[in-house]
Amino acid sequence: MTSETNPPEIFDRQRRRALRERASRRQGDQFLWRHIAQDLGERLTFVTRAFEHALIIGPIADWQKDILPADMRCTHMPLISLGGADNTQKGIEEDRLPFPSASFDLVISAGTLDSVNDLPGALIQIRRILKPDGLFLGHMFGAGTLATLKSMFLESDADQVRPHMHPQIDLRSAADLIVRAGFALPVADQDVTEVRYSNWRGIVSDVRDAGIGNALAGPRAYLGKNAINRLDRIFAARADAHGKVPEYFTHLFLSGWAPSENQPRPAKRGSAQVSLADILSKNPES
Repeated sequence: MTSETNPPEIFDRQRRRALRERASRRQGDQFLWRHIAQDLGERLTFVTRAFEHALIIGPIADWQKDILPADMRCTHMPLISLGGADNTQKGIEEDRLPFPSASFDLVISAGTLDSVNDLPGALIQIRRILKPDGLFLGHMFGAGTLATLKSMFLESDADQVRPHMHPQIDLRSAADLIVRAGFALPVADQDVTEVRYSNWRGIVSDVRDAGIGNALAGPRAYLGKNAINRLDRIFAARADAHGKVPEYFTHLFLSGWAPSENQPRPAKRGSAQVSLADILSKNPES
């Protein structure tokens, strides 16, 4: 039984963690994480204020040098188990942050927010642990990610449709969430990475390398030999003259500031000294 204060567990927390633990042991090309880190680092270069203590949530911490100045104090929350089965970090996730209020002046969470059970609650908690005028930089994989692979699975499954990948939210929904979480000066934007593949197994391999596979709760839909053969035929039918099929990764970037008294605010309604109607009614030749 669930209530409004206890939202349903859409994602399997243990499986979510296992996906990232498996990814940490793989040796594949981490191009998705490099892209995210470089983008976050570029965004920070446009911020004029200095930060003293940052929190980095998730695997993106491995690219800290591409994001933060070398001398900045930084705390990592890796979202994986470290040091044995009884490690207390097993229970730490974005919607279960263990930090006191106003602990950091910069929080970065990237590549994992699309599979958080309580995403609104996670964003509110991130705002809570920020000091006044602290900055949140976030990223999640958005709607449109893995559109090719999802459509291939849909075609292969025919009348027995099963969830092979979890769905993601779109840019507008992400923007609404960061506003609802109470951030000041919220910004949300997106870009899309297109990658061309020679077979669908390459897409699956890159998904596993990134740790962004299906984390939905419930039974897993395992592929049998017949499904694999169908996917081979579907991919071949979609391939271009070079034997390639494009896949897409939609990156949603979010930012917002913890409210502070010294932040700029919109002018009060009715405080303008000049009437817009007067300006528009003026004769440009007079």
